[in-house]
Amino acid sequence: MVWIQASRIRLHYLNASDGDCTVVGDADVRESLVMRPRSQLIAWKVAGRVSDRHMSADEVVRETGWVFNNATGDHLTLADFVATGDEEVPAYLEAFGLRSPENHQQTMIEIGSGIGRMTAAFTREFSDVIAADLDIGFLERCHETVSRYGRADHLRTLEVADGRSLALGDDSVDFAFSYLTLQHCAQGDALNLAREAVRVTRSGGRIALNFRGPSRLDPLLLPLGIVVRNSFRLPRVGEWLSQRRSIARLAWQVSRISPSQVLATLGGSVDGVTIWSGGPVDDVQSAFRRGRFDGINQNHWWITATVT
Repeated sequence: MVWIQASRIRLHYLNASDGDCTVVGDADVRESLVMRPRSQLIAWKVAGRVSDRHMSADEVVRETGWVFNNATGDHLTLADFVATGDEEVPAYLEAFGLRSPENHQQTMIEIGSGIGRMTAAFTREFSDVIAADLDIGFLERCHETVSRYGRADHLRTLEVADGRSLALGDDSVDFAFSYLTLQHCAQGDALNLAREAVRVTRSGGRIALNFRGPSRLDPLLLPLGIVVRNSFRLPRVGEWLSQRRSIARLAWQVSRISPSQVLATLGGSVDGVTIWSGGPVDDVQSAFRRGRFDGINQNHWWITATVT
């Protein structure tokens, strides 16, 4: 499996092996450049391609179980999917003390926007929203979602092609947010994206980043995730797997990160740190505040902080 982009021309591959690959693009561009993605990126690249091939975001919601927690069917709609984001965005902003009239004059980045479930609500909360994701297919559907249910005039998109860095200048945004994304990244990539979130946020701006912590099931889940991710490389198998979330979610079991690792990574670049969880988090120094929010999954935790 390969993914290639050259001179901003999207290229769709026909077949590939470990050697040369024949590709054809919108301008009938042909190349023999092969970039084999790191395994943790494979599932998202395949899901993005599946998303791109559907005629609409409604079709993506109806036919891909990874959107609606294993559910598929004609009764599902994009409107229902976005409604879950409309509920969660204000809930998290208010719980974290981040909802303010000033948001309407500020710029934010959503790291891991997907097809725009929460992005539509963010475009109504902020004047400028940068939706960042690994795959262009997701970003195209995100545009569609926001055009229908949000403020498209407030939206920009950003491809995170390498899965670990943001092509933005320093001090570009007032708020950096990420939910249900960093747990799907390799540990090094997730920690680098946390650094990037701080780098692109102005001094005095805020971050709210979500991670998944270690659990007793990890000795089973993490090895299974490796097996499933490698299966995504098989011709035609990857697309089949990507539409079955009960299987595909194993491919997303990539990293477990503790608060101490994130705090060590961010160092003195943040202040006013609060670690939020839905249950106990033992790996938190007493120097940092703890917050409790019942809406947080028991295996997840958040860090909110002010950039210094």
